[in-house]
Amino acid sequence: MDRALSVGVAIKKNREAIEVGTRGLAEKMHSGVLGGVSPIENGRTVDVARVERPTLHVLVVDDDRAVRKACLTVAEEMGFATVGAESVASARAILKHRKIDLLLLDLKLPDGGGLALLQQVKALYPDTAVVVMTAFATVASAVEAMRIGAGDYLTKPFSLEELTAVLERASRRRSFDVESRMLRERLRSHKGAGGLVGQSAEMEKLYRMLSKVAYTTHPVLILGESGTGKELVARAVHFNGPNAARPFVPVDCGSLVPSLIESELFGHVRGAFTGADRAKEGLLATAEGGTVFLDEIGELPLDLQAKLLRALQEKEVRPVGATQARPISARVLAATNRDLATMVEQGRFRKDLFFRLNVVNLRIPPLRERRGDISLLAMYFVGRMQLEKSVTYTLSDETLRVLTEYDWPGNVRELENAIERACALSSGPVLHMGDLPTQLQDFRMHREAESAGEAAPSVVRAFASGEGPIVSIAEMEKQAILGTISQLNGDKLKAAKLLGIGKTTLYRKLKEYGISDAAGEGTEE
Repeated sequence: MDRALSVGVAIKKNREAIEVGTRGLAEKMHSGVLGGVSPIENGRTVDVARVERPTLHVLVVDDDRAVRKACLTVAEEMGFATVGAESVASARAILKHRKIDLLLLDLKLPDGGGLALLQQVKALYPDTAVVVMTAFATVASAVEAMRIGAGDYLTKPFSLEELTAVLERASRRRSFDVESRMLRERLRSHKGAGGLVGQSAEMEKLYRMLSKVAYTTHPVLILGESGTGKELVARAVHFNGPNAARPFVPVDCGSLVPSLIESELFGHVRGAFTGADRAKEGLLATAEGGTVFLDEIGELPLDLQAKLLRALQEKEVRPVGATQARPISARVLAATNRDLATMVEQGRFRKDLFFRLNVVNLRIPPLRERRGDISLLAMYFVGRMQLEKSVTYTLSDETLRVLTEYDWPGNVRELENAIERACALSSGPVLHMGDLPTQLQDFRMHREAESAGEAAPSVVRAFASGEGPIVSIAEMEKQAILGTISQLNGDKLKAAKLLGIGKTTLYRKLKEYGISDAAGEGTEE
């Protein structure tokens, strides 16, 4: 009796909290305080105003009218098209006649269990995302709901922030699935200026800058992390300008032998040094009227930095061993993944050369700052592999979602290599998680282990106290394995030893959990 009374009080408080919170949210959004900004997810805010997505249709099923109305109001304020139902029967009628993208489902309903409706929804409408909520949550009901196909769950009483965050997560997952299907039906790549791929706000800004600098002759400094595509940007500047028919000469300053850099850039006359049996024209002169692209300019020795500065200022070079200078008309573009301003302060890069090169600078955002472009890039690389191998490939929804969530420290180059590897190892037309490199599989496994780790303490406490339901050994085994691997930072062999199982057994278990690893082949130890 006391337990029922406490639950009733909790539900009443929850109704009041949600109704008050909903009014507060509505006031803030109408005043512009929260307009366009979603809750924080994974440590970063998402600008909803910039994310173009189709309107999602949400069905809220709850027999508590106040809670149902509050959830509908919050969902409407977030931009969803909403409809409510108070029972399983009315929910089934709505699902039969209307397309529902997201179902917010109470597990305790007057005319039947919510789990039965959830099972029916996943069987008849597999594309519908489901979030379950209940005031009578147990570990068993949550695990069972997730096993049937629920994407998330809320325990009553829940706060306004929890409801908003769960709805936003569900919306983003649904959007990922919809976008992946649309991308497979559309053209598989989108080319920007000069072969660049991207439609994000950051790339649009870069395109605008490219269109402005392409028709000038000023030096341009291209900044970006390794693998972001600095040479592609340089080529876009050159080939979209008036001298596109002239030579484009790339020079990797980091790979040139220090003793030969001067000769490569400025040329030399016959007999200038041992082995110079004939004169050679420098790269700055070779690109007459075109563009010289100095990649990794931060690797250039200080003495050559002074000579390059003079060449840029005087528009002339003097070959090694020559007594006369010759004019040059090539445009110079430079790129680096280093912080040149810091190098200037440390005396490792000339300040005057830095200012000369930095007349205009173009910053290429890393892939983690333009996640909306990852799916476009992935499809672009998949399409290119299709042309090369004459084989049709497609990415599974789960694979595309993990690609988008991963931070890509190697940026576009790492993504390209991951797609090429997946196509090479795939046993069919669909590229699954098991076809991707180990670091991506480990990333996905860590995310799942973190989720399992959050649920594990509740399971242990409930089991130890005797208050919760009996949890299956298989579920406890899964949580133990994933939790151990997470604590060991992905070291599977060490995890197998600590758990007292062979590595083949461990990899077989991971495969059962949907986490495959090509490195897991071997014999039982």
